[in-house]
Amino acid sequence: MLSQFIKPGDRIELQRVERIKYNEDEQDGAKKKVYHSSVCEILSEDRLEISMPMEKAKLLLLEVDGEYDVYFYTENGLYQCFARVLDRYKSNNIYMVLMELTSNLRKQQRREYYRFSCALEMSAFGLSEEEQEEVLETRRVVNGKRLSRSVIVDISGGGLRFVSEQKYEPESLVGCIYHLMVNRRLKEYNLVGRILSARELDNKPGFYEYRLQYVNINKDEREEIIRYIFQEERKNRKKELGE
Repeated sequence: MLSQFIKPGDRIELQRVERIKYNEDEQDGAKKKVYHSSVCEILSEDRLEISMPMEKAKLLLLEVDGEYDVYFYTENGLYQCFARVLDRYKSNNIYMVLMELTSNLRKQQRREYYRFSCALEMSAFGLSEEEQEEVLETRRVVNGKRLSRSVIVDISGGGLRFVSEQKYEPESLVGCIYHLMVNRRLKEYNLVGRILSARELDNKPGFYEYRLQYVNINKDEREEIIRYIFQEERKNRKKELGE
């Protein structure tokens, strides 16, 4: 079953499963550590090798016999299971983790998307109540609208995070124009998103970081963005492996 849905190169998120809560209130309020990794090899229908998670070039050692809640981000959607760490070792200069599934693999129906870190230029423009309907229908910039230069710092099939000098309020709609290399050609994306959160950067006064969720994206555009993310991830992985 595993090999039917998961393949080498697929990205993974893991969270440690805590079986015992010594202080239930404290445990529930604590933020669980999320580990990022990728599939290296499918060994059997219940065993696989993954790369050892890293953070800022530092290895994050997963505890042997530790059980983890695992999410697989694949081209066909999001899958989840529980898995146990059997061993840790080094192979071909890569630190590996051998994991064994302790539950069935199941597809998640909720809309969750892997976020890809990047630095992409984007033009943005705020929308008034009168302009929102026009932009959502025409999917174009309102005539005479002043564009603000922004930078996308991560992107997913569900939205993006960007930095701008322009100030937008949470829940407001913002038009976004950016370009991605899709099917060997540069394609323009003209989308509208809702601001989910906003904060001023501590180390850069006058600049703001926003999380935005698309409100008018169609299925083809979403799939293209997801495909772009997987292509870029594979390129990065090949660079890491020196291929």
